[in-house]
Amino acid sequence: MGNALLEAVQLAIAHESGPSAQYRCAIAVMAKASIAGTTKTRRVPPLTFEEAALLNTQFLRDAADNILTAANSAPISGWMAYAPAGAEEFFPSNLPASIGLIETVATTLGECLHRIAATLFDAGNGAVCLLNSDSPTLPPAYLVTADTVLAAPGDRIVIGPASDGGYYLIGMKSLHVDLFDGMDWSTDRVLSQTMAKAEKLGLSVVSLPGWYDVDDAQSLRTLVGEVLEGKPFEEARICLCLMLPLMRGIRSPSGRLPATVISMRPWSP
Repeated sequence: MGNALLEAVQLAIAHESGPSAQYRCAIAVMAKASIAGTTKTRRVPPLTFEEAALLNTQFLRDAADNILTAANSAPISGWMAYAPAGAEEFFPSNLPASIGLIETVATTLGECLHRIAATLFDAGNGAVCLLNSDSPTLPPAYLVTADTVLAAPGDRIVIGPASDGGYYLIGMKSLHVDLFDGMDWSTDRVLSQTMAKAEKLGLSVVSLPGWYDVDDAQSLRTLVGEVLEGKPFEEARICLCLMLPLMRGIRSPSGRLPATVISMRPWSP
């Protein structure tokens, strides 16, 4: 990690938070600049390459707006961990000025996630959440909940399960590199593999409600139904009897914070 990059992130945090800054949760969107023919091509068809690029830009704006909305209720800062290299000029004209930028280019997705998390922790953040860029209607309250979970005492991770077997968010209080190594990225095994790695590391895992990625024709239909036809997504329901003690920082009799139990209703894209 370059010293110049780390110093830039530290200066951005100091400028935003002021000299009395304490705990802060950094939420970074794994973002790609919108380039027709190379960005989000899994949405083609039914979209054209140009439409897929335009939709990507709108999704990035939605993700930024969701983070800023959550930041009104929690100590959260927003970032775009972007690629490809040299694409920085795309973002200022398309995103709010309060969203920070960090170039994150690596051979694999796991390496990218590791690098951005390490950069944000090294810059002094108390927690880091890595967020996908394909869930534009994700409720900002889920981001606030992730921050609340991570702010409580004790080490743990928070996961936002996606309907395709991956996750839309992973958050942590310290860097756990093993969570990103040896993963079958872009498959329906990512979530189960991550949970298994967390168990091996002895980490408590708190699950957020499920949501969906918009990365193919079927999920595009789900988005159209939700946004244009008033068909709410069948999200998961949190068992509040376990969630509320967690958010108050109360430990279980074993001394560990309990994982949140989620009652999943079937997704119906």
